[in-house]
Amino acid sequence: MSSTFDTPVGAHPDRLGGDHYVAPFDDNVSFDELPDAPPKARFRLTTTGKIGAFFVIFWLFVAVFGPLIAPYGENDLPFPDAYSEFQVPQPGAWLGTDVQDRDILSRIIYGAGRTIGISVAATVIAYFIGVVLGIGAAVSSPKVDMVMSRINDAFLSLPTIMLGLVVVAAVGSSIPVLILTAGFIYASIVFRLARAIGMEIMVMDFVEAAKARGEGRWWIITREIWPNAAMPLITDFGLRLIYVILFVSSLSFLGLGVQPPQADWGSMVRDNLGALQYGASIVPVIAPALAIATLTVGINLVVDDVSAQSGGKLSNRL
Repeated sequence: MSSTFDTPVGAHPDRLGGDHYVAPFDDNVSFDELPDAPPKARFRLTTTGKIGAFFVIFWLFVAVFGPLIAPYGENDLPFPDAYSEFQVPQPGAWLGTDVQDRDILSRIIYGAGRTIGISVAATVIAYFIGVVLGIGAAVSSPKVDMVMSRINDAFLSLPTIMLGLVVVAAVGSSIPVLILTAGFIYASIVFRLARAIGMEIMVMDFVEAAKARGEGRWWIITREIWPNAAMPLITDFGLRLIYVILFVSSLSFLGLGVQPPQADWGSMVRDNLGALQYGASIVPVIAPALAIATLTVGINLVVDDVSAQSGGKLSNRL
């Protein structure tokens, strides 16, 4: 007499209908552990990157703590009883004095905070405007994108120094005017980069999948575009900061930047050019120029190192 639970004739006792095989449980069976995931690569600066980082950190420290470490005030005379312009470096004035017998070292220290502060503020404004409008153009309709791009191209066609001279000459030179002028001028360049990166990301499969799910534009911008665009934009921030520093210093050198008696590096080079004409010490001219060079080259070394360790993709984009 057969039971409904009897095994069919010719079937393996461990088969349960069809081809579904149930292996017998064995307590002695051991399983190999899965290999550990490879460790995440740590970002490490190369030797040139560390050199650049040293100069950047040094000048940031000077800019922040300058008034506390400067040997004299911004316009103090180190030798009031022996007034003489362009005195050579000596104890009490380790970099000599300028055209008005003021201490060069102290003015470079005070000028660091002013030059770096103006440049950083202008670059932040440029990035806020450029990134918002650039990514906005990338996710907008083709007509809106075309209008915004053509307006931006019109601004890009104007020489930056010439445009800055016109604005500052018309409005007047002050620190807020310098910050806003440099910020709006370089926002057009940031717009172009942000739009290009946004357009590249918008055609990716994960963005198309987000659109298919019905995600809105704000969700796509914050969850898909920005996480992938952040690294290139942050890296370009360093390069843009270099250009803004040179722009602000150029306006000061031409007499339309920071106004005396306030010190910044560009105006110090202009004020002390007489030292070269009269055969006096060259330190008053070389020292502020060297400060500009070390800061900009240091930033460039760090940016290049970050870009190289990102597979060169950032270098190609920038």
